[in-house]
Amino acid sequence: MIWVIVAGAIVGVLAVILTKLGNPANMGFCMACFERDIVGALGFFNWEKPAIAIRYIRPEIIGIMLGGFLTALAYKEFKPRSGSAPATRFILGIFMMIGALVFLGCPTRMVIRMGGGDLNAWVGLLGFIAGIGGGVLLLRQGFNLGRTTKARFSDGLVLPGIMVLLLLLVFLVPQFIAGGPILTSPAGHVGAGNSPVGPVLGIIISLAAGLLVGYLGQRSRLCFAGGVRDVMIVNSWHLGIGLVAMFAVVLVGNAVMGNFGGENGLAWSFANQPVAHTAHAWNFLGMALVGLCAVLLGGCPFRQVILAGNGNTDSVITVLGMMAGAAVAHNFGLVKAATIYGQIAVVLGLVFCIVIALKNRN
Repeated sequence: MIWVIVAGAIVGVLAVILTKLGNPANMGFCMACFERDIVGALGFFNWEKPAIAIRYIRPEIIGIMLGGFLTALAYKEFKPRSGSAPATRFILGIFMMIGALVFLGCPTRMVIRMGGGDLNAWVGLLGFIAGIGGGVLLLRQGFNLGRTTKARFSDGLVLPGIMVLLLLLVFLVPQFIAGGPILTSPAGHVGAGNSPVGPVLGIIISLAAGLLVGYLGQRSRLCFAGGVRDVMIVNSWHLGIGLVAMFAVVLVGNAVMGNFGGENGLAWSFANQPVAHTAHAWNFLGMALVGLCAVLLGGCPFRQVILAGNGNTDSVITVLGMMAGAAVAHNFGLVKAATIYGQIAVVLGLVFCIVIALKNRN
């Protein structure tokens, strides 16, 4: 349990530090938002005017995956595995990203927002718990996407290899065609590298933070959905205590640094929170979709990134599905909860999850 507490606490500390060094407010880490930024930088969505703000190959995601990969190699736990239903996992990854973007954050950012005084995130937490509860009921009905089997060693190297390539692009920032990828956001935007210590040092710090989080995630098995699921199934707080530690550290860190409460000062509030909205029903349902998908897939977005670095090709498919989901969400205007299209996508996602779960019972 000590590993989980240490991991949660250090992730919280690093989240506060990265925010102070230029990451968006209440967004020291966010698997969904940062993967979306990478997709934007690669030009998979670029026609939408607001997309100019979310183009940045995030060193944090690269670091987390490579940190998990190198740690698995060092501890002889890099054992490529593959399972079944790759198409289903891909679509579940798409819907998990859509749910996160409707809420405006993954479970990691949800906890960070909670520690920043954002009451909307507490609504998201209730939805997340409800989604996980639904997933637990489906597990008890016999849901199973099939066993994993040993895969080729080279299969496990695919996504870490892509991360190494992306790391080169972070530093080189080439433009392969005029006005085309690699795209970057202007200074001051959410997707820009806004570190006051300079772009190069900022990248190095973000990468180092990601590597440390990847190491801790691999050793602790930290999983936001798993923590809640285990409390429900076996009344075990082994993983859940890591989330509590992270929340506590972020809460204290934000209060000390004066970041608590967004534009509201040192106060809890719904309104005027950074990168958030007050559509409570869709905060709830968006995170319910994330929680349900996470249970069916066997891990939250953070855990999927770690597992992908460990050679789990099921998680590789899920991460690629999430990246595809980011492009789908922005190209079809599904991001904002205020749009009818985003709301329809969330409802369709919940229906898809239930149907798939009922059709895949032992």
